[in-house]
Amino acid sequence: MTDLQQTIEAAWNDRSLLQQAATTEAIQHVIEELDKGRLRVAQPATDREGGWLVNDWVKKAVILYFPIRQMETIEVGPFEFRDKMRLKTNYEQQGVRVVPPAVARYGAYLAPGVIMMPSYVNIGAWVGEGTMVDTWATVGSCAQIGAGVHLSGGVGIGGVLEPVQAAPVIIEDGAFVGSRSILVEGCFVGKEAVIGAGVTITGSTKIIDVTGSQPIEYKGTVPARSVVIPGSYAKQFPAGEYHVPCALIIGQRKPSTDLKTSLNDALREHNVAV
Repeated sequence: MTDLQQTIEAAWNDRSLLQQAATTEAIQHVIEELDKGRLRVAQPATDREGGWLVNDWVKKAVILYFPIRQMETIEVGPFEFRDKMRLKTNYEQQGVRVVPPAVARYGAYLAPGVIMMPSYVNIGAWVGEGTMVDTWATVGSCAQIGAGVHLSGGVGIGGVLEPVQAAPVIIEDGAFVGSRSILVEGCFVGKEAVIGAGVTITGSTKIIDVTGSQPIEYKGTVPARSVVIPGSYAKQFPAGEYHVPCALIIGQRKPSTDLKTSLNDALREHNVAV
């Protein structure tokens, strides 16, 4: 990938190169590789802190893809769209179920067994095998969603293109994200974690483990198999003391909740809404 990366980096530093055929072909090739799942914005890397490697240059290619595209009208039966980006196609060949009017952009990867209820997946995203993207859930640009994940109704997974050095939202295999939760700004959710309904996590959100005698605080990171609910903590301001949002780790997912059909039990065991 060295030559391809060099071409993208050169165009990033000098936008006049977007007028050259070799540059536009390189950008288009990166988007095709993303669409097919042969290239990722971020990938697991055991030799890295946090276990993930972010490919900044791939995000740059996604950003550069916008100016080389032209607006066009897309007609889908009675529906009409007007955009620069193509829609993803050939779902049967990819082994993906898509319920109308779900939409995924070309340049997003959907692995075999993915189910898209009426929902949206943006360019650069990766969605792993067997994952459910439930009704009105959104998967933002470059988000990395593992295999066997359940994104419940109305979940908002944030996108991240700029700044290019920012990490995308990463949700590892087997996680369950409850209805109307919002996960943005490069937050990280570890394997098989369970996020309760209405939890909001950004890259700077306090995530407090309250299961022991003393609280343990994380920032924007949910450890593997944690069960998380919305919370708040008191903070002093010039005008007085007020409560601001946080997320609370109230337990660990038990082996009895490992089956996808019983994921909701991980929350019900702690008397928490799904």
